[in-house]
Amino acid sequence: MLSFTQVLHTNGQSTDETIDAADLLSKSLGIQGGVILDWGEAQLEAIEGGVKLDTTQQATPTGIDMDRVSSANDVIQKVATGRLSYADALNQIIAISRKPPVPTWLFVIAAAAGASALAVIFGVEHLDSVGLISLSAGLGAVIRRTLARYTANTLIQPFSAALIAGIIGGFAVQYQLSSTLMLIAVCPCFVLVPGPHLLNGAMDMINGHVQLGISRLVYAGLIILAISAGLLLGLGLLGVTIPVQAPGRSIPLWLDVAAAGIAVASYSVFYSTPLRMFVWPVAVGMIGHALRYITLSTGAYAATGALVASLFVGIVLTPVSRRYRMPFAAVGFASVVNMIPGVYLFRLASGLTQLATVANPTLELLTATASNSITALIITLAIGFGLIVPKVLIDSLSDRRVKSRP
Repeated sequence: MLSFTQVLHTNGQSTDETIDAADLLSKSLGIQGGVILDWGEAQLEAIEGGVKLDTTQQATPTGIDMDRVSSANDVIQKVATGRLSYADALNQIIAISRKPPVPTWLFVIAAAAGASALAVIFGVEHLDSVGLISLSAGLGAVIRRTLARYTANTLIQPFSAALIAGIIGGFAVQYQLSSTLMLIAVCPCFVLVPGPHLLNGAMDMINGHVQLGISRLVYAGLIILAISAGLLLGLGLLGVTIPVQAPGRSIPLWLDVAAAGIAVASYSVFYSTPLRMFVWPVAVGMIGHALRYITLSTGAYAATGALVASLFVGIVLTPVSRRYRMPFAAVGFASVVNMIPGVYLFRLASGLTQLATVANPTLELLTATASNSITALIITLAIGFGLIVPKVLIDSLSDRRVKSRP
């Protein structure tokens, strides 16, 4: 039970679904009891043959690997239905826990393609800018994989990748290759945002797992802080800052939707999505982004567009994730990644830095910094609400239907 729980907990499965899978396994094993999840460990409290068992195993939920989660859930189903012996199941879960992530070459291509697609969505105008964005994101991916071989510190990787993005973005500004949008600097950092951890943390808070939820949210916040620090440091080394206020650009609907599909596919690669599940987040993400585009074209606010798209994604992907036993946080975030308020977060960080270093900050700087913080918060809440509320309602109705069956 602890071996299976560890794989699910450390690779992105939500807390409630991990506990449900452990309960199903305990029933098939004839064990009374269950698991308790926390940041850093999984604890088993059970009674078997009149003997009380109380043991823990290290399990820190910092990874996202949908292939491992899906494979582990498939094995649990086979054990529960008697199609697999306990000894074979244990051998299989050990093999699943050792499955390698996607190859480095594919990880690098996905990072470059994802950052470039996001740049297109945000209005990049020149091919040389796209090339620099691809180069920056690809180098960041190589650095992340290289550092992962030598250190288990999960904050150094995004910090280093963001630092590279900041340095390349700074050179681009000095050689007049970057516009006021600073897409060459910020787009490679978008692929570093820990969306699944934010969603899992929010779901834990809603479902009463407060301590674990706070831990997940703090961890995600630290990653965002590391990204912002690396980006601003890289730009600062070359005397460049991110404008706290810059005009946006619009693109045609067909190009917006196509770029969204590429971005979603890239994130699906990051999360080791099995091929049989690949089409779902890509298709749903493209439709959701089209709905956002149409909503914004009516004059609605950015948060409204994000809410409409996220509600659609949540309604469609909740039953799909249950059917294929995928981590909803990973597949859901991959589908809405194009709407993350990363630009506003990085502008906010730049604004706060300028406020701390400028002797007499202008009213425009204060207003823009406050506006960026409010906009980022509202869009984040809209995405979270749109994804989580349908999931909670659909899960509740589905569980009630299962319990009512004779």
